[in-house]
Amino acid sequence: MAAAISAGILGRGRGHRILLLCRTWRTFASQTDGEARVMQVLKEKFPQASAIKVVDISGGCGAMYEIHIESEEFKEKRIVQQHQMVNQALSEEIKAMHGLRIFTSIPKH
Repeated sequence: MAAAISAGILGRGRGHRILLLCRTWRTFASQTDGEARVMQVLKEKFPQASAIKVVDISGGCGAMYEIHIESEEFKEKRIVQQHQMVNQALSEEIKAMHGLRIFTSIPKH
């Protein structure tokens, strides 16, 4: 296994930056426990989803995730509403996160 060390600026506030350093041992082909947990919640909350992808972009420590979800449930909803649906679905998981990138789409027929 290779060590994954990631550092990134997670936010700014009044001229300050929050820097997160995460050191984990992970093969990038494997799914982390956090990715699996978030994926399971999204599958339960969005049963019509045709595609869900969850990636821990913090290097494996669960601080920041990128989510791609394609679902009919987003039809006729604005992007803000779609993202609110995802945030609501992950309300408990988000409490332990420092950041979340959400990409939503509607399946093309």
